[in-house]
Amino acid sequence: MENFIYYTPTKVVFGKDEEKNVGKLVKEFGGKRVLIHYGGGSAIRSGLIDKVKKSLSEENLFFVELGGVKPNPRLSLVYEGIKLSRENKIDFILAVGGGSVIDSAKGIGYGIANDDIEDVWDLYIGKARTKKCAPIGVVLTIAAAGSEMSGSSVVTKEDEQLKRSYNSDNSRPRFAILNPELTYTLPKYQIACGIVDIMMHTMERYFSPVGNLEITDKISEGLLKTMIKYGKVSMEDPKNYEARSEIMWASSLAHNGLTGCGGKGDWATHQLEHDLGGVYDVAHGAGLSAVWGSWARYVYKENPKRFVEFAKNIFEIEDNGSEEEIALKGIEAMEEFYKKLDMPIKISEAGIILSDEDIVNLANKCSNNRSRTIGSFKKLSYDDIEKIYTMAR
Repeated sequence: MENFIYYTPTKVVFGKDEEKNVGKLVKEFGGKRVLIHYGGGSAIRSGLIDKVKKSLSEENLFFVELGGVKPNPRLSLVYEGIKLSRENKIDFILAVGGGSVIDSAKGIGYGIANDDIEDVWDLYIGKARTKKCAPIGVVLTIAAAGSEMSGSSVVTKEDEQLKRSYNSDNSRPRFAILNPELTYTLPKYQIACGIVDIMMHTMERYFSPVGNLEITDKISEGLLKTMIKYGKVSMEDPKNYEARSEIMWASSLAHNGLTGCGGKGDWATHQLEHDLGGVYDVAHGAGLSAVWGSWARYVYKENPKRFVEFAKNIFEIEDNGSEEEIALKGIEAMEEFYKKLDMPIKISEAGIILSDEDIVNLANKCSNNRSRTIGSFKKLSYDDIEKIYTMAR
């Protein structure tokens, strides 16, 4: 068991109509001048942005708006948000949306809190570090990324087709409003992508090279089984409040650190997807499901017992056969679940046809031009990364 720190400072306000109280929460956490940050037109069409503005106005809070966040949030919009925030002396950022909006808000928060950092992108590529971020609040509309309780932010630099992350506890939102009803209008494709992302956040920590606390494993296994159960219900009935509630809460628990206590996360699948998403703009959940099976088949022999536990405890696969046979059945069972969600299990199924040259380009990006390894369950060099992309295409 590894030493660990478990830190979750975010105040969660869960339930129906709680978005009406967002103004009081912003004021509670010291906000006076607010940037409302959101994505496309759905937040406007649904009336959610109007509700948010009404609540802020009732508390006599100043606000400006910046919409336009896209999946795989763009660095250019982060720059625009930093400029707008500085011009209006913003002291609080309110993210209304899902993980992309929250991650973009964190990038803006880093930018306006750190005058000494010339370019906020330096944080994402490892050239700078910071302990400062402007305070952020969240009204969550998509259960997926878990960014509402995490310290992570992922941003894409368009001109370099580079998708990179930065992690700091200082960016953890002060509060997160979780109303499952706000997810009712999501297309089934987005629901499915969210389910994959939630499960992968758990699995990245479950496949630890050092093992986890037994209680951590049981929490992870329970979360994964809950996602399988209610993921199916949500796909059949997107307005099932019980199912949407279970998934929304699972999103937060899967990425606030709880499912990794005592272990050491792998994160290779996420890093493989980041470069796939950076170049081809594939939806994050779809990219994860497209590469996970190939990663799993490439690394499982490092510790087949862990994959056996996964197969038996998540999918109730009978203890009948060799470790290798049971491990592979577990991987296949996970892929079968992805198929039921209409998620790809190969990159080509996501509409991306990779040439050998494309794979070399992706492997170079993912390995930082052969200067780093990824993963911890099995450390993966450039050659390993190239082989996994080839298996996954």
